[in-house]
Amino acid sequence: MDATVAVRSVAEVGPDTVAVTLDSPPEFDARPGQFVRLTALVGGEETSRFYTVSSPDTEGTFETTVGLDGGDFSAYLASLESGDEVDISGPFGDDYYEGEARAVVIAGGPGVGPAVAIAESALDAGNEAAVVYRDDAPAHVERLEDARDRGASVVVADGDIADAVADAVTGADGEQAFVYGFADFVDEAVAALEEAGYAGDAKIENFG
Repeated sequence: MDATVAVRSVAEVGPDTVAVTLDSPPEFDARPGQFVRLTALVGGEETSRFYTVSSPDTEGTFETTVGLDGGDFSAYLASLESGDEVDISGPFGDDYYEGEARAVVIAGGPGVGPAVAIAESALDAGNEAAVVYRDDAPAHVERLEDARDRGASVVVADGDIADAVADAVTGADGEQAFVYGFADFVDEAVAALEEAGYAGDAKIENFG
C-alpha cells in the first residue's frame, strides 16, 4: 500500500529517540513487528527510510519509533508537527506477532519499538509476554514499566543478556521468540536462545 498520511504527533520517548504517530490509511493493517517505508523531501531530495511499527495495532493511527542517529532523515522526522504529511509504503516483513500464546521478545537498541508493540499486543489478547531489551540509554521506559505492571516479564540490560534470555524462555506450548536489532546483537540473541534450549524457529528482523 502506498499513501500520503498526516502526522498526529511527535513525542520524545527516550534519549535521542522520538515516537512519530501517523494517521493510518484506509484498510492499512500492519502487525506489531512489521515495518513501513517513510518517504519525504529532505534537503530538496526525495529520501526514504524503513521504520518498524511500534504500536500494538494500527486502528486509526500507528506509531513508529525513530532513533536520532545524526542522519538528516531522522532529524527531519523529529521536526515534524501535527498536520504535516509524509508518504508511506507497506507494511513489509514476515516476522511479526500472530497471536502466539507467549511472546519472548529480545531487542537491542531500535528493536525496542517492536518489543513494546508485541508485548502490549500479547497482553491485550490475554496472552503472556517477556521482553529482554539491551540499551545503555533505554527508550519507551514508561511503556515497558506498564507492561511489567500488567504481568509481563521485562528485563532492561546494558550488558550480557544470556541469563535474562534463559529466564524468559520457559518452553511453554505456543511460546514464540522474536529478535530485533542490529547484526551483532542478533547473533548474540540467537546464541542466547540456543543456550537457553529454545527449540523453535525465532522470528528475526536484522536491522543491518
